[in-house]
Amino acid sequence: MRTSRVLAGAIVVVACLVAWSPVWAQNEKAEAKAVEAAKAWLALVDAGKNGESWDAASAYFHYMVSKERWDARLVNSRVPLGRVLSRELDQKKFMKDMPDVPKGDYVVIIFRSTFDGMPKAMETLSTVLEKDGTWRVNGYSIKNLQQK
Repeated sequence: MRTSRVLAGAIVVVACLVAWSPVWAQNEKAEAKAVEAAKAWLALVDAGKNGESWDAASAYFHYMVSKERWDARLVNSRVPLGRVLSRELDQKKFMKDMPDVPKGDYVVIIFRSTFDGMPKAMETLSTVLEKDGTWRVNGYSIKNLQQK
């Protein structure tokens, strides 16, 4: 009797893992594509291609900030940091629902970064899967992690 309960429990666990496995694999694939898109977008920002970074961002990003305003934000906040010395992926998380944005497929990505003018920084990007099947940056922020 005990053996049959253990076996039944094991079958349930295996069934759950089999059902969950494709979702996990799909989320992993989405995260990988989103990280790739985020890195390509950051390369534009790193190169000072502010207008091109705006062009490459999501439709929602365009709705939230004009191209001119985006350029001014980067000139005022990013340019003073200087060159990127290092950038390491710290976290990535697939999400279906995020606050204050339309429902969709999102991946939030966090990089630990070092700049000439900011030795310890955290860059956070949100990416969204757009209707055309392309992952695009939907939001970007930098936080200084150095103690003052």
